[in-house]
Amino acid sequence: MANSETNKRVLSIQSHVVHGYVGNKMATYPLQLLGFDVDPLNSVQFSNHTGYKCFKGPISTEKELANIFEGLEENELLSQYTHLLTGYIGNPLFLRQVGVILKAIRKANPNLIYVCDPVMGDNGSMYVPKELLPVYRDEIIPLADIITPNQYEVELLTGKEVRSEEAVWQAMDWFHERGIKTVVISSSDLGEPGVLRAFLSQQNGARLSMDIPKQGGKDLFFTGTGDLFAALYLAHSHASKGDVTVAFEKTIATLQAVIKRTVSSLPATAQPIQAWQRELKLVQSKQEIEQPQVLLKAKRVN
Repeated sequence: MANSETNKRVLSIQSHVVHGYVGNKMATYPLQLLGFDVDPLNSVQFSNHTGYKCFKGPISTEKELANIFEGLEENELLSQYTHLLTGYIGNPLFLRQVGVILKAIRKANPNLIYVCDPVMGDNGSMYVPKELLPVYRDEIIPLADIITPNQYEVELLTGKEVRSEEAVWQAMDWFHERGIKTVVISSSDLGEPGVLRAFLSQQNGARLSMDIPKQGGKDLFFTGTGDLFAALYLAHSHASKGDVTVAFEKTIATLQAVIKRTVSSLPATAQPIQAWQRELKLVQSKQEIEQPQVLLKAKRVN
């Protein structure tokens, strides 16, 4: 079995794009900078993310996933994994196979940490088949140690609107009742105008909130921020040895710094900002990833 202090290896199952940064393209680089070996296993291989005018490429099947994983298993590599990270998956049968994979890795390494980003939608609309929802809710979520949904995904999973801070903590309890140790809502619109709000709840532990000023104007949005958040939180929660406040603050510090760098690179023009111009400046933010400067502090709620 791997020594998690000297050998940190993530099996990351999510999307891949040739151009730009989402999914495994977003997660791999920061995890490597923070000391993790990363084995990317791609759920799709697209030309670019779906925010462009078109995208092309294949969606992997559950049989292809099982075949690749079989190679890892037969080479007796499963005990090397300290973490499993999952993100965008567009096929419910593929997602169900992830549950099979998780159980096999946990058998090889009972100390495995599973970080689940249940990527299903945002701003009130789903961008994956609706059949994924019950698989996440009933089969995958109960296996996770840490989950990082956004506000809309919390509503989908719990079946309840989250329109107040009280509703946030009730939703957090819904997840804790299913055995999830740490729940982090990476973004919500529950802050003041122009301010996003993030929340963290630890089972029988800390409850935290943080106000995050929205950068670049109300109409500017970036793709892949949730993917980056999940990868950073995985790394910092490991490094902080259970100090969720430190992990939360460092994750958001780096995310905000990457967005700031990206905003500063945008052209000063009255023309609409193109999708390729909004790609996060990930490689250029190497220093901010390795040495996050915490400017926003988490507020302890309980």
